Amino acid sequence: MRQELLSLPKGLAEEVSKNLVMVARLIDEDPERAYAYSRIALRLASRVAAVREAAGFAAYATQKYSEALAEFRAAKRMTGSVELWPVMADCERGLGRPERALAMAGEPEVQKLDKAGQVEMRLVAAGARRDQGQLEAAIVTLQSPELASSTVQPWTARLRYAYADALLAADREDEAREWFAKTLEADKDGATDASDRLAELDGVEFVDASAEDVDVDDDEDDDDDAEVAAAERASDVAEYYDEDDDEYEPQERPAAAVRADDEADADAEADDEPDDRDDEFDVTDEDVATDEDVATDEDVATDEDVATDEGDEPDADRDKA
Repeated sequence: MRQELLSLPKGLAEEVSKNLVMVARLIDEDPERAYAYSRIALRLASRVAAVREAAGFAAYATQKYSEALAEFRAAKRMTGSVELWPVMADCERGLGRPERALAMAGEPEVQKLDKAGQVEMRLVAAGARRDQGQLEAAIVTLQSPELASSTVQPWTARLRYAYADALLAADREDEAREWFAKTLEADKDGATDASDRLAELDGVEFVDASAEDVDVDDDEDDDDDAEVAAAERASDVAEYYDEDDDEYEPQERPAAAVRADDEADADAEADDEPDDRDDEFDVTDEDVATDEDVATDEDVATDEDVATDEGDEPDADRDKA
């Protein structure tokens, strides 16, 4: 890669190399960000094979298989190397064309691959067989000297895992369990989830202890804090319920509004209490007007005092009969 970047001006080469470093750092943990950095490098130096290859792997990691395949083909044309052949075939699988992946598995380029590349091509071919529903053919494809070897190589865990998974898909559970166990022996870096698959076959269930580890003291402290907060709010805020709702929900009201309601309630209660002064206005037989109290002719309004027009209002100062 460094040799390829030397063909660029110094400042440009440094900028491109920084972006490629970020692609390598992020491609596993944050593929989208890695893809973004790869696009920057691609705009800066699209004629550098290393840049096209990095862009291809970033697109592959984000499942942009058509774009990845185009970048890998460009890198292959620039270098003449066939080392990208297996991942190019896997892009064909990703695009829903397993038959093309199988065709590539039979091409002369496969014979030019190193041992790791050939094992990778075998994995892709087996996956293409499974895509077509050919489980037994996939199992046969994976059976190889590399699978039977007791020597652990960088590809051993992945090859054994693929074989165990194919056996399980074919309902050969006992054999699958055996090969998941062999995968676990070879997987020193934990690249596969063979341990989980093995435990699943053994009927072991994992429980998240952290979810059940509840601190009772913390709950009690929270309750105390809630009570203190409620006591502090009591002096400033009151809670009331809306009785029109099916489910009452507490709502906060200002203290001034609460005091106003309290005063109104007190006034209402005072009005409801009996008042001795009301007796002064109770009408009794003694208060009934007698003949002497009846208005005399002098008190009766004369025709002159009566309003002549129907629209005239009676005089406010007129004595009541």
